[in-house]
Amino acid sequence: MDEPKFLRSNVIIEPLVDRFYAWMHNVAPVQSAMNLAFLQVPLLESYLQSPQVHINASVNPELRGGFFVNIPEDRSGEVRELLASIRRDRAEQLRFAEAIAEADELVGQEATGFDLTPLYPKLPPELAGLVELAYDTSNQASIRFMEPVLYESSVYSEDRQSVQLSIETGVERPFILSTPRLPGPDVIDLPIPFRHQGIADLFQARTEPTTLGALREALELGDVEAKQLSGLLTDAPDLSPDRHIESGGRIRYFGHACLVMQTPEATVITDPWVSADSTATGRYTYRDLPDHIDLALITHGHQDHIVLETLLALRSRIDAVVVPRSSRGNICDPSLALYLERVGMNVIEVDDFSEVQFPGGKVTAAPFLGEHADLDIRAKSTYFVELGGRRIYIGADSSGIEPGLYRHMRNHVGETDVAFLGMECAGAPLTWLYQALLVRPVSKKMSDSRTLSGSNAAQAGAIVKELGADEAYIYAMGEEQWLVGHVMATSYNEDSFQLKQVEEFMTWCAAQGVKADHLYGQQEWRW
Repeated sequence: MDEPKFLRSNVIIEPLVDRFYAWMHNVAPVQSAMNLAFLQVPLLESYLQSPQVHINASVNPELRGGFFVNIPEDRSGEVRELLASIRRDRAEQLRFAEAIAEADELVGQEATGFDLTPLYPKLPPELAGLVELAYDTSNQASIRFMEPVLYESSVYSEDRQSVQLSIETGVERPFILSTPRLPGPDVIDLPIPFRHQGIADLFQARTEPTTLGALREALELGDVEAKQLSGLLTDAPDLSPDRHIESGGRIRYFGHACLVMQTPEATVITDPWVSADSTATGRYTYRDLPDHIDLALITHGHQDHIVLETLLALRSRIDAVVVPRSSRGNICDPSLALYLERVGMNVIEVDDFSEVQFPGGKVTAAPFLGEHADLDIRAKSTYFVELGGRRIYIGADSSGIEPGLYRHMRNHVGETDVAFLGMECAGAPLTWLYQALLVRPVSKKMSDSRTLSGSNAAQAGAIVKELGADEAYIYAMGEEQWLVGHVMATSYNEDSFQLKQVEEFMTWCAAQGVKADHLYGQQEWRW
């Protein structure tokens, strides 16, 4: 119990809310209630009616990314128990979601441009003191949620939160948006909130020694859990000897939209998402990360860009997480800052052209166009990072639909040396991610016309041209199944439209004298 120990580099943590994998839409109070009532409960009910249909669909490549529960039929009794416990223990959240739908119907029928004061007594009592009714300048009424107040109310309950610890096996995990995580012999279930200090202490043991006794106390473990935890510990740290640099600058690509930018003085990471499979080759993992990270930059709130399991694993290393400011109370635009503060992160909230200093450099937040199916979502940002004498543009999934924006950005910050962009230009439809928040139904035709899409070849070229970038690199948009399969459930082949657009962009870059590449696995740039 008192011998120095380190956490294995291939340990993963899955944060759960009512046993569903946690991301912003099932942690933030309003969105969590609506996803529970209008997505997760109906999903479990559907599974219990026909378990084998869900199981067959889950392994059908044609239905990849569909909302099916991938749990063996012989465990359907546990799913039934989970559903019963949700109905019993989360009745307040379920009723709150119904109240939102009722209030929206009321506003739609009775907010006709006249004084809204008479509507307040008609609102469901569950919303009392938690919402404001308002018109926009087009005389369209809406409901604004008092999000900070909601986090202090009983609608937000940390009792719903837990974590599972296990070893990364290299086998793709079940799709996070549809399959709850049940107990099992190979996982440690801990009924603790995400902000629990014991989680930070555990993952700090990747770089600093601890003891099983100290972790047992920090995580409040019993004998059985302590014995399980001992299997996740080792006698020596598993850390790459070249994880730090002594001179110049370096960028490492860790996969998807995750970049680690370093000088001897500082480290900045973007949209942190790191593989824990330390036995694999051709990729960077936790063992390659520096021991200290000054800033983590979050571009937007989609589940593949604000990955809670990675943030929890890095909580003790990151000084601050930089996030874009939301619209304050819009149902589809929850606050990233409130969300991350509640899970124990230090947060810096920025607007367009806000600047954040770090040793030897600075970050400038910049506008982000598109990607959110035309919903009024403001919590999205691109960034310019200046370090080691270079200016690097972090474009994530921002679209080049209006090139003039990038001209304004160049006028503000100057020319860009290197641009990193996403080109998932044929993304999922509106309802795939936002269906539970749509209080009024939309047709399939309408949903299909509004997609979660970044730039196509022409739009990416326009961004690079307007920024004056000498180099341009395209993220591996969900192609790395070892990292993103369970989160994005994407599937490409050589004829996929997205990859054809990347090829077209590469051809354009070659003609323009712009150095370019389509990233995959690991890559490094030094100067």
